[in-house]
Amino acid sequence: MNNRKMRAFMSTLLLATALSAGAVAATGITAPAHAAATARPWMDTSLSADARADLLLREMTVEEKKILVFGYFGSPMKDKNYVPPAGIRMGSAGYVPGIDRLGIPAQWQTDAGVGVATQRDSTDPMRERTSLPAGIATVASWNPALARQGGAMIGKEARLSGFNVMLAGGINLVREPRNGRNFEYGTEDPLLAGIMVGAQISGIQSNNIVSTIKHYALNAQETGRFVLSANIDEAGVRMSDLLAFEIAMERSNPGSVMCAYNRYNGDYACESDFLLNKVLKGDWAYPYYVMSDWGAVHSTVKAANAGLDQESGFVFDKEPYFGPELLGKALADGSVGIARLDDMNRRILRALFAHGVMDNPVTVEDHKIDYAAHAKVTQADAEEGIVLLKNQGGLLPLAVGAKKIAVIGGYADKGVMAGGGSSTVFGPGGNPVPGLGPKNFPGPIVFHANPPLAAIKARAGGEVAFDAGTDPAVAAKLAADSDIAIVFVNQWTGEAMDFALSLPDNQDALVAAVAKANKRTIVVVQSGGPVLMPWLKDVGAVLEAWYPGTAGGEAIARVLFGEVDASGRLPVTFPASLDQLPRPKLDGEGLPDGTKFDVAYPEGAAVGYKWFDKNGHKPLFPFGYGLSYTNFAYQDLKAEVGADGTLTLSGSVTNKGARAGKAVPQLYVGPAGGGWEAPKRLAGWQKLELAPGASGRFSVPVDARLLASFDVARKEWVVKPGRYKVWLGASATDLPVSTEVVLKGGSFSAVKGK
Repeated sequence: MNNRKMRAFMSTLLLATALSAGAVAATGITAPAHAAATARPWMDTSLSADARADLLLREMTVEEKKILVFGYFGSPMKDKNYVPPAGIRMGSAGYVPGIDRLGIPAQWQTDAGVGVATQRDSTDPMRERTSLPAGIATVASWNPALARQGGAMIGKEARLSGFNVMLAGGINLVREPRNGRNFEYGTEDPLLAGIMVGAQISGIQSNNIVSTIKHYALNAQETGRFVLSANIDEAGVRMSDLLAFEIAMERSNPGSVMCAYNRYNGDYACESDFLLNKVLKGDWAYPYYVMSDWGAVHSTVKAANAGLDQESGFVFDKEPYFGPELLGKALADGSVGIARLDDMNRRILRALFAHGVMDNPVTVEDHKIDYAAHAKVTQADAEEGIVLLKNQGGLLPLAVGAKKIAVIGGYADKGVMAGGGSSTVFGPGGNPVPGLGPKNFPGPIVFHANPPLAAIKARAGGEVAFDAGTDPAVAAKLAADSDIAIVFVNQWTGEAMDFALSLPDNQDALVAAVAKANKRTIVVVQSGGPVLMPWLKDVGAVLEAWYPGTAGGEAIARVLFGEVDASGRLPVTFPASLDQLPRPKLDGEGLPDGTKFDVAYPEGAAVGYKWFDKNGHKPLFPFGYGLSYTNFAYQDLKAEVGADGTLTLSGSVTNKGARAGKAVPQLYVGPAGGGWEAPKRLAGWQKLELAPGASGRFSVPVDARLLASFDVARKEWVVKPGRYKVWLGASATDLPVSTEVVLKGGSFSAVKGK
């Protein structure tokens, strides 16, 4: 939409949606209450959400129904001549006006999955809020309780900041390790994704607000994200990406599903009858609403009839497709039926009732945010998500009293890195390293003011010297004069871009020079996903810290000094080279903007470690891998089938070391004779804290879908009869204990309620 049309739309919007006396205008300026206010039976909390939504829907006019299906971006955009309507929270992700006459609150929307973000076009100061570690770091904790706790914390900050919809729940599988948004997502495995992201959504929604789950579906890379078609057969997607969504939704009941930018098998995701109507609302019986991603709508009629319920963040779409004029025209000519408009509204209202938004209005009360308490929550998350990748000769944990420690690079004297794009949270103290990265979206590069250097100095006892790492020779000289060298290396990633797996800014050369000067070199990596490590054999220890959040400096130091165990485990495979990937060359790279292209997924459901297993590739680090400061032994593996046919796996783990630690015993299963997309699948895990010499038992019921293949023709999950192998161990490639179990086989419907 050009600037002239934008001005016309914004001015005519006032007239087109000005209702009869007592209604609210779609500008977000609420009209006076109804002159003869009547009882509101839909506010009876003893009724079900369905009944309440139906009662309210009957009272809505057609013009009012148009209001709830159309949302606005929450910040001005000069290049589009766009000024948001009154009523928004400035700098927010979006806003859907409410209807005072009926007691329907506005929907104030905030990004995203790590905390309350501020969009960069805001004319107000940036909101400073607590940031969790990146989603991939939370998943690396393999601790659902921590994920829920973190979700509850950011959901509380969202509510106290005046928001009742949080655009969280990023769950796209890591098919492409170069994807710039992998830091928002978390893993290549559908079970791990479903359980961990589901836990976080559940925590967010415990605050009587709505959380989304996103981006539905196959938003696996940022290059060409607006135009690419992700092409994969139905069985493959049902057993991978869609299974992740399905598991998370069963565990968390998210109030909204956000459809993605990309196309799926030719159709835009927000126009995909298969994804929205047939799978989501049909097979899964999803009762709430589908909102679009910001700029993901391409039509009125096709999108509405395919199952899109709400156009979000208008100004990013080419036209206001669900605005009063275009939607009104479609209703008038019958191309979108009034029954469909009713369904769109019913789903939105049902979500607002079911998740407490209608009964618990939000107001801005940010003075009530307990930042000290919330810092402890994000710090605990960061600590358990940090992964110890190498620890030669027990270099870590650091002993207090080293005479001299060199800390080098990564702006470790200033803070810790955050990922880029719409999800970026500006932490307390603002951005201590301004002016880095792209001047436009997804920049700038943001750091959180919790410097590792200060935390290391507080614990070291001896001299700690810092060098910025800009000159490898200078850094190497400092390292040579020190007992221990700690090198911080950063790879910033962000939305709308994909990134090489190599470290930027000559940091590989920096590590190599320091390691040559001092064999007691420790590397702390801050990244949004896997990176290549050509210097790995030359360094003593490596920590993957991801983007560790607003208490990340403290968390890193506590792991370095052993105040807590190194208990994170990789949620993604680190490849040894690009040649090991299903697509060594990134699809769409180098094409002119807007050029449509297809991305074929030959791996199907064999994502990540399954692809590596299937093809015999040896990764740099495998899925599930992570060292501890102690040693664990796994034993007593049992596989038992109950009377109801449920397979339960159990075993025990013993701490063989001299200090307490946290074990993450992992269970995998696969048909003894093959026949799946890969030799094995993750079937479950538990995280156990064990004192020295202590043992702990664990028991995991296996989701039957993880034992099955999807039959497209029958729309059933089919478990083949026969022998199945079960493995127990510390990662996808370290499975020292195994057994077998015989399954009778069978099938069950993929349609809920059948």
